[in-house]
This record gives sequence, C-alpha cells and structure tokens, in this order.
Amino acid sequence: MAKATLPVLEMSCVVCAGNVERTVSGLDGVVSASVNFAANNITVDYDPKKISLQDMKAAVQAAGYDLVIDTADSARQEAERNAYIALRNKLVVAWVLAVPVMALSMWGKAIWTEWAAAVMATVLLAYSGMEFYTKAWKMAKAKSANMDTLVAMSTAVAWLFSMFLLIFPDFSESHGMGHYVYFDSATMIVAFVLTGRLLEERAKNSTTSAIRSLMDLQPPMAWLVGDDGTEKEVPTSQIQPGNTIRIRPGGRVPVDGIVVDGNSFVDESMLTGESVQVEKVQGCNVFAGTINGNGTMAVEATKNSDNTVLAQIVAMVREAQGSKAPVQRIADVISKYFTFVVISLAIITLVTWIAIGGNACLSHAIVCAVSVLVIACPCALGLATPTAITVGIGKAAENHILIKDASALEKACKVSAVVLDKTGTVTEGKPAVTGLEISPDTTAGQLGILLSAEKQSEHPLAADIVSYLEKEGIAPAVLDSFKSVAGKGLEMKANGCSYWAGNSRMAKENGAVPESETNGTTVYFGTDSNLLATVTLIDRTKPTAHDAISRMKDMGLKVVMLTGDNETSADIAAKEAGIEEYVASVLPDDKDKYVQKLQADGHKVAMVGDGINDSQALARADVSIAMGSGNDIAMETAMMTFTTSDLRLIPESLRLSKRTMRIVKQNLFWAFIYNVIGIPVAAGALFPAFGITLDPMWASAAMALSSVTVVTNSLRLKFLRLKL
Repeated sequence: MAKATLPVLEMSCVVCAGNVERTVSGLDGVVSASVNFAANNITVDYDPKKISLQDMKAAVQAAGYDLVIDTADSARQEAERNAYIALRNKLVVAWVLAVPVMALSMWGKAIWTEWAAAVMATVLLAYSGMEFYTKAWKMAKAKSANMDTLVAMSTAVAWLFSMFLLIFPDFSESHGMGHYVYFDSATMIVAFVLTGRLLEERAKNSTTSAIRSLMDLQPPMAWLVGDDGTEKEVPTSQIQPGNTIRIRPGGRVPVDGIVVDGNSFVDESMLTGESVQVEKVQGCNVFAGTINGNGTMAVEATKNSDNTVLAQIVAMVREAQGSKAPVQRIADVISKYFTFVVISLAIITLVTWIAIGGNACLSHAIVCAVSVLVIACPCALGLATPTAITVGIGKAAENHILIKDASALEKACKVSAVVLDKTGTVTEGKPAVTGLEISPDTTAGQLGILLSAEKQSEHPLAADIVSYLEKEGIAPAVLDSFKSVAGKGLEMKANGCSYWAGNSRMAKENGAVPESETNGTTVYFGTDSNLLATVTLIDRTKPTAHDAISRMKDMGLKVVMLTGDNETSADIAAKEAGIEEYVASVLPDDKDKYVQKLQADGHKVAMVGDGINDSQALARADVSIAMGSGNDIAMETAMMTFTTSDLRLIPESLRLSKRTMRIVKQNLFWAFIYNVIGIPVAAGALFPAFGITLDPMWASAAMALSSVTVVTNSLRLKFLRLKL
C-alpha cells in the first residue's frame, strides 16, 4: 500500500472538493481518499499495483479538475503559482470591463450605451467567466452541481434576459414592464466572485504558511565533493546516500548524514527546540535544515532530500492538515445537497413573484431569483472547519507539536485528565551522579579500579559514573579480571585483590550492609566486606515540569503520574513536579487498566509517555502524546508527538485545541446564519413590508465576503502565542 498527498487545482468550492473525493474514491485500487478544500489537496491511500497516480490524474481531469502528481515541492509550487496567476489575470480583465459597464448602466440612457455595455459584458463573460460555464456543464453531465453552477445560471439568466430586452425593446412595454437590462449585474457578479476567490486563495495560502516555512529550512543547493576532492554546487534534490557534501560555516545542512571530517557546533533548535548548539565531530549525525556554526564539516549523506527527518515532519504536517475532523462531516453532508436546494429556492422565488404580480413582476422575479442563486454560499460552510484545522495544525508544528490528524485536535479540547509516565517524561530519563561518598581508607587507585570496571560495563548508569570519575581526575587502573553479574552488578580483580560494585543486593551478599536508600539510585563499591565508596544517581525532574503541572491544574485537569519505578523514586519525582497523585511499581498492563478506570469514571484521558511500556496505555487513551525523545513505537502509536522535552507543550497543545475548535464553531455559526438570513432577503422577503430588494451584484459581493470572513477568522490562530 502507498499513501500520497497531492495538490488539486481548479476547485472553486467545497462541492468541488466532494466531487473530486468521490471521483478518486470510486477508482479501483483506491482504499480511501480525503480532500481538504482549505489546503487544496487530496490524501490518497492506494494500491500501486492496481492504480497509478497518472490514472488518478486522468480521472480527476475528466471530472473537470486537475491533479499535480509530481511529488517535488517545486512542481507543486509552480502549478499552484500558475493557477493563481491565471485567476489574477481573469480578475483584472473582469474589473477593467465591469466598471465601464456599471457606469454605462447607471448614467447612459441611449441605445448605443446599452449595446456598448452588452458587448463588454459578453467579452467579460466569455473570458473571465468562461470557467464557470465549462465547469457547470461538466457538473451537469455528471448529474451534479456546485458553486460554478450557481454563478453560471445567475449570470446566464441576467445576460440572456438583458439581450432579449435589448433586441426586442417593445416586449417590456407591451407587458407593462420597465425597460431594465442587467449587464451590470452579470459582470459585477463575475468580478465580485473572482475577487472573493482570489482573496480566498491568498487567505488559504496563509493557512499553509507553516508548511512552507518548514520546507524553506532545507537549502535548495548543496556543495557536492567529488572523488578528486573538487567541490561543485548542485541542487539538493540531486544528493544521494553515499555522496559527500561540504557544510560551510553558517550554512544549513541540506540532507541527513554523518560527519566524516571536520568538526563544528550545530544549531538544532528547529528540530529539538534546544537553544544550545550541539558539538558535531566525526561519527556524529547531522540533520537537514539545521544550521552549522563556524566550523567546516564533510558529511556523508545517509538520506536523499525526500527522506530526511525534516521531510518526514513536513509530510506528517501536510497529511494532518489534509485530514478531516469529525465535526466536518455534518458540513460535508449539507454542502453536498446545498446547491440543489438553492436552485430549487431560486425557481420557487421566480414562480412566486410571477404568481403574485404577473408579467409586471417578471423583472423583479428574475432579479430576486438571480440574487438567490448568487448569495447562497456553500463555500463558507465548507471552509469553516478545514481552514481552522489547517492553521491550528500549522501553528502546532511551528511550536514543536506534530499532530497526526485533525481528530486529535477535536478530541484534545475535551480532555479532563492527563496521565504522565515518569522516566523520560516527567524526569530527564538520564540519571546523573549527584554524590560520591568515600570511606576514609579508600585510595585514588581503588577508585581507578571502579572507573575501569564501569568502562567495561554495559549498564545504562555506567557511562555517567565514568564521566563523573574522570572529571574528578581519577585515572583508570589495570584489571586482572572482570565479570558482570546479572541483576546485581560487577565483580573484578586488580593487584591480586577482589572487588565488587553494584546494587544493595550485591552489597548485602558481600557483608557490606548499606544504609537504607532515601532517594535516587545508589551504586556501592567495595572489597570483600569493606564498603569503599557510595555513588548516588538521581533522575532529575525536567526544568519545565513544575510549571507545566501547575498550568494543567489551573485548567482544571486531573494530573496523575504512573511509573514502574519504586515508591521512593516516584514520591521524589512527584513532589518536585508538584504532582499530588501517583502510582508506583506499575506494569504496562497496569497503566492500560488505570486509563480504562479514568475513562469509566467519565474522564477524557490524555496519556503522555515515551517508552515501549507506555504504548499500550497510549493506544487506550482518548488522546495520546509521545515525547520526541522517546521510543519509535510510542511515537507511532501517539496522536501527537512533541519534538522537544518541554512539558509545557502539554497544556499549550490542549489550549491550542480548545482555541481551534472554538473558531471552528464560530465559523460554522457564521456560515449557517449568513445563509439563513441572506437567502430570504435575496428572495425578496423584505420587499412587501419595507420595499427592500437585494441587487444581484451586492448579493455576489456578500457571497464573496462570507468566504473571506470565515478564512480570515481562522487566520486569527496564527497570532496565538503559546507560552513556552
């Protein structure tokens, strides 16, 4: 199976998105397809053995749209830019012709002014408005309808009625009608609709700015080192695994790789959020998009430009932005039938006014029917959810929060309980030596024996002990023998004497009874029954833990810590972080059961973890969050992944989800209210009592404004500042 997220061109409304989605979904070999109108893309799961991207493109083109199947970002951008330029050119021509048509209609009374307006209106509709008619025709052949259908019908009716009266001027007088032509309405409808679409496209492009910002982190060019040592600048897309590239001072790393020569300090904050530069020497990994310091490095590429960590992040964000939140389903169903309902209402409006006033009301009836066709806007309804979701996911990505799909945002706003793993989540996950107690008779040479033994040990704590002793100036000793004892520690010989190092169990077995442990992890070192030294290691809580927990409590969330560690370690970590409720010595299954218990009590649970032992509970939780430094299984299971270890991302991600869903509800309310109020007014509901009618051109302006309003409201999320 394969998955691809591809740009879709020439979609004008949410109904178009539905048509594209149904077209691709119905193809043999396509498992699922989801179109995001706000992002102008489609995410497809398909079997490449049964269907190709070219087959999908052909099907989409047959339906009246286009699909960009070139996966290169440059190709995507070029296609989208060309489509934008074409729309802009049509808009310019529309306004150049629409303004004089309006002027002639308002102030020109002679027959030649009407004919001049007719000529300019015809040219405008033939050029700027032709796409409405071609798409409407394709929709009709497919027994469907969309926003283009409404625009095509309204402008065609206005133009045809006006041309009829212009050619047969006696008709209006003989039927008691005023002589009115509506070339201005037809032209202004096209001009306003195209203006709305251009503004909508610009606004929609702003919703995906996070994607472009991430893409811009990867430099377009790289310095390739040839076999003879010469260097030449080539496009980053040409770099292949095994190639050697030169990273110059201040330059960005083009692809992931391993340092093979030179050294430098690299700013990896775009990936990790850490402001401190990381030293890179031979054998160290470097990642695309990170910024080199003052040194020069030769790097062997391990991935091409499409498979870097940065590219994977971009793909994940793009896929998430293309997903649909459950709340969008209602809007999709309504939008599917919206156009047909509007056409029906326009016909009812036409018939009703003719029935009321006879031929004398024919012009009024046509104007009202045209206004109904124009003012109705399924776009606002269709844009309400995806624009907010797209901006919200992009905002999250800018702040090191990777969201797997839109449903995660919707679920996160309902979270009432947060369950935290301890090691690697609340704590650093890297115990550090905090103290070394030495017996009075212990020599530096004996500590050297401990140093040499820990160097040979594979225990996770050994490296930190080695580092600490070396910093204390301890020199390694020569060991006669070395043995690792599972579950206990180390046994070694040096200078004819036997030594041991390990936990309290080993100390007790050797007769060196340790004092009771009060905190952290303790490693004992001795010879026979003599205790020579005690090394204390503590897994410190993360600097942001206490602030993060405090914020979650202020939000009214229940915070619980679950850990497989002992009671003492759990108690220390909980007190330092400000966690009042915790459970120690739990197994993975116990974590799962605890999450189930909270859910049974009515809580919506967010589980935060980083290890394999957390994956079961992560899968069970309503919202699962993985720390980026954690295990791949945990990250694969989780709905959200933090690329930094900052625990403040937990409350901030929940706050972002609440704000996003609030804007979704605002957008949906506006879209519904706009149509509920606008359509009756356009139909002439206020005319009997107040003499108020809505001119079609102002109806088109209102329609354009409604979509722009929804998108603009969603863009407010871009200005939300997460407190990190």
